[in-house]
Amino acid sequence: MTATIIDGRALGKEIRAELREDVRAYTQQQGTSPGLAIVRVEGDPASAVYARSIVRISEDIGVNAHVELLPAEITAEELQAVLMRLNTDDHVQGILVQMPLPEHLPQKIVIDTLAAEKDIDGISSLSAGNLFLGLPSFLPSTAAAVMEILERTHTPLAGKRVVVLGRSNVVGKPLSMMLLQKNATVTVCHSRTVNLSTYTRAADVLIAAVGRPRMVKAELVRPGATVIDVGINSLPEGGIVGDVDFDSVKEVAGAVTPTPGGVGPLTNVLLLKQCVQAAWRQAKGQEQMLHSF
Repeated sequence: MTATIIDGRALGKEIRAELREDVRAYTQQQGTSPGLAIVRVEGDPASAVYARSIVRISEDIGVNAHVELLPAEITAEELQAVLMRLNTDDHVQGILVQMPLPEHLPQKIVIDTLAAEKDIDGISSLSAGNLFLGLPSFLPSTAAAVMEILERTHTPLAGKRVVVLGRSNVVGKPLSMMLLQKNATVTVCHSRTVNLSTYTRAADVLIAAVGRPRMVKAELVRPGATVIDVGINSLPEGGIVGDVDFDSVKEVAGAVTPTPGGVGPLTNVLLLKQCVQAAWRQAKGQEQMLHSF
């Protein structure tokens, strides 16, 4: 049996087309495009590439994105002031703070300062708390991309056994909460898990997000399972691979995402989807305020 290959690029194009229509409707109704501010502190070349990628997608769907480029020596107080200014900027409906920050800037400043209604990557305390409580919230974009793949491929979750490999704050933990909300039976495995194969071979859906190249071999996969590879790992000899040993797993799984070309292409698209959602929510909130007078 050879697995169905889940094409993240094709799904990304599909979502972009939907977003163009959504942004067009928003712009016609509000008289302006949704605005996105990308806060980037200088010093990380990869961060610059990431920001350009988001700006390109924004331009493609009609979102007005701009980069707030800050000097590497910026203080915590100055960063907080920038975020507070953006929180009250009516031209900005979504804010993304690129991580990681320099060592002298604690991430907690962003978590505590960022307005939840503009927190399109779901990192604020309120967003995380709402997710835990099952209340509406913005989601970490990579975890949201995984859920989008499962939804668009019509992968059954209710009552199914789902194993998440990895317990990070940006993927493993929030993803486990999202899966529970879909009534899946969720197990989170990590570096201290004993007899890992006992759990993974029982999984109807296996999600790998550990950051270890080709860790998930065919013998860890239940025949016919859906395997989602979140990992992106650079090899010393060049090239990029996921956490899943794609060549062996595709012969066992029922469906599998490749790396590259699986979860990755959807992550930034989901950021923009949440930016558009934020814009609509804020517009409706303003309308309700006007009607209350």
